[in-house]
Amino acid sequence: MEIRIGIVNAPRELSFESAQSADELAEQVQSGLSDGTGILRLTDDKGRHYIVPTAGIAYVELGTEESRRIGFVG
Repeated sequence: MEIRIGIVNAPRELSFESAQSADELAEQVQSGLSDGTGILRLTDDKGRHYIVPTAGIAYVELGTEESRRIGFVG
């Protein structure tokens, strides 16, 4: 699942892949925005953690479940 997070006053968006489903990610984003801590925590498919202050989030886009592969599959 591709995730894109737009940051206020930043020219580039935060973009990464996650192994979680769209429903799991949507629930995680909603709870991060509403729990009052001011922090959204997400993990990508390689195990890296992303901690984003919710005050700076302009938008969150959840992409398709299919990952695009480039090259030959052997």
